[in-house]
Amino acid sequence: MSSFIANTKDMQFVLHELLKVSNSDVPGYEEMDRDFTEAVLDAAGKVSSEVLAPLNEVGDKEGCVLENGVVRTPKGFDKAFEAMKEGGWTALDCDPEFGGQGMPYLLNCAVGEMFVSANMAFNMYQGLTHGAYSAIHTHGTDEQKQTYLPKMVTCDWTGTMNLTEPHCGTDLGLMRTKAEPQDDGSYAITGTKIFISAGDHDLSDNVIHLVLAKAPGGGEGTKGVSLFIVPKFLVNEDGSLGERNSLSVGKLEEKMGIHGNATCVMNYDGAKGWLLGDLHKGMRAMFTMMNEARLGVGLQGYAVAEAAYQEAVAYAKDRTQGRDVTGVKAPEKAADPIIVHPDVRRMLMDQKSFVEGARAFTFWGAHLIDRSHALDDAEAEGLISLMTPVIKGFLTDKGFETAVSAQQVFGGHGYTEDWPMSQHVRDARIAMIYEGANGIQALDLVGRKLAQDGGKHVMAFFEMVKAECKSHDDDERMKPFTDALKNASKQLQTAGMFFMQNGMKNPNAALSGSYDFMHLMGHVCLGLMWTRMAKAAFTALDNGASDTAFYEGKIATGRYYMARQLPACAMHLARIETGADPVMALTDDQF
Repeated sequence: MSSFIANTKDMQFVLHELLKVSNSDVPGYEEMDRDFTEAVLDAAGKVSSEVLAPLNEVGDKEGCVLENGVVRTPKGFDKAFEAMKEGGWTALDCDPEFGGQGMPYLLNCAVGEMFVSANMAFNMYQGLTHGAYSAIHTHGTDEQKQTYLPKMVTCDWTGTMNLTEPHCGTDLGLMRTKAEPQDDGSYAITGTKIFISAGDHDLSDNVIHLVLAKAPGGGEGTKGVSLFIVPKFLVNEDGSLGERNSLSVGKLEEKMGIHGNATCVMNYDGAKGWLLGDLHKGMRAMFTMMNEARLGVGLQGYAVAEAAYQEAVAYAKDRTQGRDVTGVKAPEKAADPIIVHPDVRRMLMDQKSFVEGARAFTFWGAHLIDRSHALDDAEAEGLISLMTPVIKGFLTDKGFETAVSAQQVFGGHGYTEDWPMSQHVRDARIAMIYEGANGIQALDLVGRKLAQDGGKHVMAFFEMVKAECKSHDDDERMKPFTDALKNASKQLQTAGMFFMQNGMKNPNAALSGSYDFMHLMGHVCLGLMWTRMAKAAFTALDNGASDTAFYEGKIATGRYYMARQLPACAMHLARIETGADPVMALTDDQF
């Protein structure tokens, strides 16, 4: 059975020594002192380890079942969901006007990381609801908000997002789902959607589907797409549930992982729906959900990696095999624990340095979202818009790679179902695909985000990195960090310049290198985080911190990332500078 203990100590370090949240000018952050965040994180950690983690294997083994049109979740999920609701965990950062607790999004992300690490499939039921809540909160009418949000905040009603159809994924302009206007102001929604996470289940009284469909007069492509609220059960004027809507689950998808989450084919047969936001402007409303979801998926990438890393460390300390080449470490045993071996250490250091860097990167991104919303900060909004495809794409790619690395520590045992490593690998794999496959994230980064607002935001990022390095000129201890970060940043800028010089005359030259650019930028972002964390750790030691092992370990882990991971930037740049020719060389029939 999977075991998981939330790393609240590192979260506290990121919140208070890296981001210094309680000193921030973001409204609501002033309440997030160490004692408050410790109480919240410790309570969430207890739920994670005692309630959710024990159900992770159950969900994987049992999966969901479709019986007579009703989806049944795995044993124990219903009681765990009630515990989440009763604890107020579904409402942490939601609007108090609708029953939420009004805490910052950053704190919700920190709590969400633990829940994902403990049981990714389970957490998706409330995670999808939060995205649907955000879309209605931002774009809904007052009546829609009053009708749906109080019940969605508590997760008495859950939510979904319906984009993909059998014949179209990313290219939503090809969708065939239709919305016909009715005399009462509603629309009749007809069509089929696939891959709908949490599409139906027995955990809530109602499911509020947000469905993209084409209404008359919208024209071709995505400009003709609108977004509609389509509840499983219609809601009466007094707020009670009425008759079942004309929608059904066609089937449950058989998936590689996240078996505990119901991934549904949803059929809409003239189902009654109501327009959310402006007619023919559905993509704008949907992206309120998508941007939040993409940061959440990036979080899933490293959160599952955290759980896998914990298992790998415990196994490496316990499993005995071979002897340390420098001398016996466990003479009372027939062999030494495998953690003494350099190659096992390499794998564990790869895992640790990624997870801790990714946590800092994601928390910083959540802080930017809080800042952009609470202060209407255009610079923060531009920066998180630039970072979103990197958070989603890079962290899920590396998160899966990290889960595989953790599995490798187990050797043959990691390949069996006697240990949780197979599940971690299988669960982590989906994060690279859904909410926009990672190749699409790379195209978004290079094709849209770099040039956004005249390149203002990427230039601001380069200046941020430059200023960070310069601020440590008088601290010799920081040289391994700043030298590596400067070099990596120059390589990133060189790659951007290559796109500028070649992309206009040959767009494929830029698009062929987009995936490498996303990874190059991801490494620079984690390098920036590790530079900042190293300085925070040095400062703590200078101030006489009692837990010297933690801070010295933090610095050593950071040095490892800068020395062993950032050199990948040179490889990515070299690939980018080959242009389109090697990628596009074959004709279609030569494959």
